[in-house]
Amino acid sequence: MNILLDTHILIWALTNNLLLSDKAKEIIINENNEIYYSIVSLWEIEIKHINNPKNLTLSSKIVADVAELSGYNLLPLNPRSIYKLQDLKRSDFAPRHKDPFDKILICQSIIGDMVFLTHDHLIVDYNIPNVLLV
Repeated sequence: MNILLDTHILIWALTNNLLLSDKAKEIIINENNEIYYSIVSLWEIEIKHINNPKNLTLSSKIVADVAELSGYNLLPLNPRSIYKLQDLKRSDFAPRHKDPFDKILICQSIIGDMVFLTHDHLIVDYNIPNVLLV
């Protein structure tokens, strides 16, 4: 199975953070799964690192280097993922979700036929079948 990691899952996995659930760990270390992280996550990490290095001490370069050493695959941004944003809908009753990085990551997972691994409860309100909340 092809798995795309949400940005926070990527960071937690690479830093052995206690917030990473056992279920997520099992999925990530399962040799039958191909683990991907997005160029979009690197972009998000770098912006957050520059804006508040005390909260996010890791730069995108460090994350990319450790991800590569961990055997994760870098997913580039495909224009089809951008075009898919127009189809991304939420229920009228769902809380607002403003994170543009999450939205494009979801679209990348749809276009790439990947399972999107996240801990963000707001993402399940998109009602798409490829999201796995861990």
